[in-house]
Amino acid sequence: MKNGYRIPTLLCLALIACPLLRAQGIPAAIRTLNFSVFGGATGDYTGFDGGKNLGITAGADLGFRPYHLFYFSIEGRGTYPVDDGKVDSQKSFLFGGRVQRYYNRFRPYADFLYGRAQIDYLDGGYPNPEGTLLFISSVSNVFAFGGGLDYVLTPHFDLKIDAQFEHLTTPVTTSGAMYSKPITVGLVYHFGDPALP
Repeated sequence: MKNGYRIPTLLCLALIACPLLRAQGIPAAIRTLNFSVFGGATGDYTGFDGGKNLGITAGADLGFRPYHLFYFSIEGRGTYPVDDGKVDSQKSFLFGGRVQRYYNRFRPYADFLYGRAQIDYLDGGYPNPEGTLLFISSVSNVFAFGGGLDYVLTPHFDLKIDAQFEHLTTPVTTSGAMYSKPITVGLVYHFGDPALP
């Protein structure tokens, strides 16, 4: 009696096990998120009285599945100056969205970012236009848009060239604004399976 049930039982277990074994391979094939980090050297034309900074920019991107050949991601990045120059020094942290297209090894993108920045005024500070206050530093909201190109070097590494145009507010200019133009050259590292963007 026991032998009569053995074959149907084994057959049922095999039918149940097949989908489970197949399911182990599914997450890699339909992975919906990918993660990458980047870092590089940044030259920043600060937009105030000819100011220039040399800094380091680092950030991360969380990417989603493509939509009609466009790849959307959420990005966060921070820039810290290592050489303040002679006029002003800008530190910032930004986050926002990015859209990218793939053309073989070339991956151009555009982004729109928002965040905060601290502006330190050198040489003892700068006065406001009325000359009533001397500012050593100020804090600003930042609205930035720009773009760049990631060029695939290896399955996990890309070369990055990035340029942004940033709007900051400041109490030391007559318009109350300054427009910073940081340019970054660095590397991107992709985690996970690089064959799946």
